[in-house]
Amino acid sequence: MKRTAAALAASALLLPLSACGGSAEAGSGSTVTVTVGYQSKTINTVTAGTLLRSLGSFEKRLNALHDGKTYKVDWQDYATGAPITAQMTAGKIDIGSMGDFPLLLNAARGKQLGKPTHLVSVTGYNLKGGLNTVVVPPKSKLTSLKDLKGKKVSTSVGSAADGTLVRALQRAGIDPDKGIEKLNQQPAVGASALSAGSADALSQFVAWPGLLAYQGKAKALYDGAQLNLPTFHGVTAREDFARQRPAVLEAFLKAQAEATDYLHAHPVQAAEKVAKSTGLPAEVVYLYNGAHGISTFDPAVKPQLVSALKQDVSVLKAAKLTGDIDVDSFVDDQYVKKALGARYARQLAATPPAPASEVWPEGATRTRNFTSPAKLLAYLAEHKDGIRAAYVPDATTGTLWFADKAVWVADGEQLLPFVAPETAQAYVASHGGAQVITYADALGRAS
Repeated sequence: MKRTAAALAASALLLPLSACGGSAEAGSGSTVTVTVGYQSKTINTVTAGTLLRSLGSFEKRLNALHDGKTYKVDWQDYATGAPITAQMTAGKIDIGSMGDFPLLLNAARGKQLGKPTHLVSVTGYNLKGGLNTVVVPPKSKLTSLKDLKGKKVSTSVGSAADGTLVRALQRAGIDPDKGIEKLNQQPAVGASALSAGSADALSQFVAWPGLLAYQGKAKALYDGAQLNLPTFHGVTAREDFARQRPAVLEAFLKAQAEATDYLHAHPVQAAEKVAKSTGLPAEVVYLYNGAHGISTFDPAVKPQLVSALKQDVSVLKAAKLTGDIDVDSFVDDQYVKKALGARYARQLAATPPAPASEVWPEGATRTRNFTSPAKLLAYLAEHKDGIRAAYVPDATTGTLWFADKAVWVADGEQLLPFVAPETAQAYVASHGGAQVITYADALGRAS
C-alpha cells in the first residue's frame, strides 16, 4: 500500500509521543497504539493479519489485559514485506508478517541499523516448497523449466518466489543470472506483464499463481514442491517492543493461535472471510488455506523451518542482497512458547494433514473429501452443475491444485493429477503404458 509524503510526515510528527509503536499518554489515563503491518493478499499470513483482524481476537485480548491502559490497534496493509521492514526499523511498526526471504532481510536490516527484530512465530508453511509456483501463459509452448533458458521471467527479487526460481534454475542447469532475462517486478506488475506477453513466465508466491490459473490467465510450469525444501511465512517483532510490552506481544500470539484454530475448525468460512477482505476469489483462498490446502498453519517455530531459513541465506548473499545473517539470534520463540503453554510441544511435533481430493459444492459450508482423484472425477461427472471448485493433490509432490487445471495421467485404471507438465512427464517416463490425457478424457474415464 503506497503512502503519501504527507501521511509519512504526519506519522513522523507522532514519533516524539511514541514510547512504543505509537503509544501516547493522554491526561490521567494512558492510550497505547499497537501498529501491525500485514499483507492482506499474501494469504499465508492471514492468521497474523487478514483473518485475525476480521475476528477481532487481538483487540479482545488487549482489552482483557486490565493494566490501566487503553489499547488501539493500527492495522497497516502492504503488498510485500519490504515496506513493513522499513517501517519496523524506523520504529513505526511493532509487529509484522512476511515470507521467509523477506524475514531474513528484516533480520539483516534490523541488525544493520541497530534496531533488531526477531522471528516470534510462524503463520503458514509448506515443508516441500509448494507455496511458490512458476506459471506461463495458457497457450505457451514451454513445458519444462529448461525451456526458460534465454526467456524473460518476472519475479520479485528478494522474495521466496525468487529463491524458488534461482534454485530450480540451478537444478535445471541454467545460470539464474545469465541464463534468463530476469524482470524484477511486483507481483501485480508481473501478472500484467505475463498477460501482455512482455514476460514469458512468472515466478511468484501465493496467491498469484493460483489466482492466475483460476482466472484462466496462466498455467503451471513448475511446482515449487519439486525442490523439496520448506518455505514459510512468519511473524516478526521489534526487539525493543517485545521487551517493553511482552504482555501485548503475548496477547497477539494468543490471538494468532485463536485465528489458527478458527481456520482449522471453519476452513470454508475462513476462506470466505479472507475473500471478502481481500477481493480474492474464495476458491483461490481455499486452494492454499483450506483443510488440505497447500499451506499448513501452525504458530510453532519448527526446526525444519529454521534449518531452511539458514539455507536461504546463501541465496540472498549470492544475489548481493545481504551478508551473513545470524539466524539463531534472529529466531526467538520464547513468547509463542509462553502464549501456547502446553500446546506448544504438541504443535511442534505435529505434521501436516495428508493430501486429499476435495469438492466444494455451491452453497455448502463444508467441502466433500474423496479417497482418490478418480472418485472425485466420478462425482464431478455426475454433478456437472453446482460445483464451486474441485481440488486434487499432485500425485508426486502432494501440492493441491484445481482439478480442471491439473495435468492428468492415465496409468491403467488409475487417474493421476499433476500440477505441472514436467512432473507428469517424469511419471509417464518411469511407468510404461502411462499417458497424459485431457481433463475431459479423465472425466469420461471416471464416469
